[in-house]
Amino acid sequence: MISLETTFAGLTLKNPFIAASSGLSNSLSKIKELEKAGVSAIVLKSLFEEQIENHSEKLQQIADYPEAADYINTYISMNHVDKYLDLIKSAKAECKIPIIASINCYKLSKWVDFAKSIQDAGADAIELNIFLLNTGEFEDSKLEATYINIVRELRKLIKIPLIVKMANSVGNLPKLVNSLKALGADGVVLFNRFHQLDIDINKMEISSGTVFSHPADFHNTLRWTAIVSGRTTDIDIACSTGIHTWEDVIKGILAGGSAVQLCSVLYEQGMDTIGNFITCLEEWMLQNNYERIDDFKAKLNYASIKDPTLYERVQFMKYFSNYK
Repeated sequence: MISLETTFAGLTLKNPFIAASSGLSNSLSKIKELEKAGVSAIVLKSLFEEQIENHSEKLQQIADYPEAADYINTYISMNHVDKYLDLIKSAKAECKIPIIASINCYKLSKWVDFAKSIQDAGADAIELNIFLLNTGEFEDSKLEATYINIVRELRKLIKIPLIVKMANSVGNLPKLVNSLKALGADGVVLFNRFHQLDIDINKMEISSGTVFSHPADFHNTLRWTAIVSGRTTDIDIACSTGIHTWEDVIKGILAGGSAVQLCSVLYEQGMDTIGNFITCLEEWMLQNNYERIDDFKAKLNYASIKDPTLYERVQFMKYFSNYK
């Protein structure tokens, strides 16, 4: 009998399909719809570190007195957090699958203090979406230190599983993942998706770029899933960014992933995609005589193939010079 059960970051999941943090998980009705569609866990829409700060600054501009500004600053902070905690509590009361809170951050700040409140509200895990882009202002080591410091401090406060959604701009990714594991991280997600930029040549201004991921984005996710899973130990990986077909799911597991996070494909193809992916995965496992996810997980990762340099090849012309 085919079983799609898998384990990610200490959570037992009925299948590898996790709904990624997005507008699809920002209300109880949408969360229940995702569960009904078949996902095994849901990452709530992120609570942004910047969200509180930006709202506070705008309201301070219209405050008549410093005392009013202080009050507004405190109220906005509490209001955002309270609504988020209420969503966690409601989701846990109404749903049977794991509910994962998400914090979008870039530095150690006041948000660390209410991580304990998120745990107390009943969240099954916390996903840290650390968004840092190295623009040359600091060394790669400082970027990595930010990840390490945030995880170290957060682990002091919470006992539930801690997941780190990684940026694909980190220099030595396997080394950093190993360091995060040593500090208590239970899983990593490869990768987060930065806001994309474009330039409007008519208005001569910066504009928003493509919102959704593209299938071609998955190649980078696949490469690093295979390398990280082959060079690190005892930490679970979820593939994210560029997963648009059921074949991508199988590839991600073969590369070493325990689960996948779905977002763009759900926006573009609808909730029925989840059921279709489940059916196709089960059929593929049946045809290939696999009964469990673990039977083929990491079968083609960096440590399992005869020539691991296949995952290291980056010089296009050297390997495809005869292509016409």
